[in-house]
Amino acid sequence: MVSVERTKLKNVLVFKHFAFEDHRGTYEELYNKKVYTDVIRQETGFELEFLEDNVAKSSKYVLRGFHGDDRTWKLVTCLKGKFYIVVLNYDSDSDQFGQWQSFVPSAENKMQVLIPPKHGHAYVVMSEDAIFHYKQSCVYQGMARQFTVRYNDPRFNVWWPVKNPIVSMRDERGSVDE
Repeated sequence: MVSVERTKLKNVLVFKHFAFEDHRGTYEELYNKKVYTDVIRQETGFELEFLEDNVAKSSKYVLRGFHGDDRTWKLVTCLKGKFYIVVLNYDSDSDQFGQWQSFVPSAENKMQVLIPPKHGHAYVVMSEDAIFHYKQSCVYQGMARQFTVRYNDPRFNVWWPVKNPIVSMRDERGSVDE
């Protein structure tokens, strides 16, 4: 069972899945192809098939910066811990270019965020450690096919809940086209 909400960014959706819980623990369905395909088609008009699943584990205050491309949809889920995630519209042809919205998915709140192509996402870990899971509609073809935007790029004025995040050289530097 899943619920869906629209956000202020076109085609960015928030899903909440539910967990069955009893004295043994919990059981969760993170993804059901028929349900998600139908909902995404109804809400966005796009027909999606997810081809790849990826997992990232990070420690508190690690910030993984804005990455994206022009073809990949992503469905992101927090499996453990808590994240502050920002989705940035990086489509220069869109009237929403540069607009962003933040979300706080956690293992407890069961939030999932659908991110369309030409949108970057970045997140910082707010718990001691966390596991970030995402489904992709395209097979990853390396960073040369992606754009990268600095997490603190002054063009977008993104607010972050941490002052000195731990970032990679790529995320500190951003794209060469900036």
